[in-house]
Amino acid sequence: MIRLLPALALLLAGCASEGPVRAPDHERPTIVSLNPCTDAILSEVAAPGQLLAISHYSKDPRATSMEPAEAARYRATGGTVEEILALDPDVVVASSFIAPATRAALEDLGVEVVTFGAARTVEESLEQVRALAELAGNTTAGEHLAARIDEAIGRADAEGQAIEAALWQPGGIVPGERALISDLLRRTGFASYGEARGLTQADFLALEQVVADPPEVLLVAGSGEGQRHPVLDQLPGMRRENFDTRLLYCGGPTVIRAAERLAQIRRSVS
Repeated sequence: MIRLLPALALLLAGCASEGPVRAPDHERPTIVSLNPCTDAILSEVAAPGQLLAISHYSKDPRATSMEPAEAARYRATGGTVEEILALDPDVVVASSFIAPATRAALEDLGVEVVTFGAARTVEESLEQVRALAELAGNTTAGEHLAARIDEAIGRADAEGQAIEAALWQPGGIVPGERALISDLLRRTGFASYGEARGLTQADFLALEQVVADPPEVLLVAGSGEGQRHPVLDQLPGMRRENFDTRLLYCGGPTVIRAAERLAQIRRSVS
């Protein structure tokens, strides 16, 4: 199997911006991805047959960042050492939260493990796209995807005064201001309801607070009892919009779909 230099692999650990891992010249490494966010990017930048498997999360409609038809093209693993070894990959791409025992076992058996943290901004997402494309030995595909993301952000850019929006995630919580979705909201013409009221990452937003102090736009990305309450349709001056949970957490091609959806909502409010 192709082996990446350990020192270069460490440059990518945790955050793509720390440096790319280069694929050997004239030969591309085979890859197993254990992270739904890297699944979606690798499916666009890897060559046919190069991505041996994606994470089982990408086969779950509630957790995937990929379209079902795209996910169906790949086999999936539960992330066990046994499953990975059976595929004999050159590289395993995982989140920075990979179990230390799993990582140690793979590395002891000679499998390179490269980890990526969650992208917190569009810029960090673009860095991850380029780093994964370089890892796959296909920088041209990475630049093509990066250009599509830039174009989608450009089309979604809104002029005029920002519209106050509250994003109500599963479990009734709000995102922090250092989350990728918060960066996308700012870029598409929305101001943060949560930030203006001192709410931070994963703080709970109660139905009672929404009723007493409604935002201009309520983006509902959960299905809790309070998030489905009929009173939400009766609040004057507030527009309620559903927001797909699959658009919340990942960068890469997900940014394109999220920006398009937010631009659509912004236009409807305007």
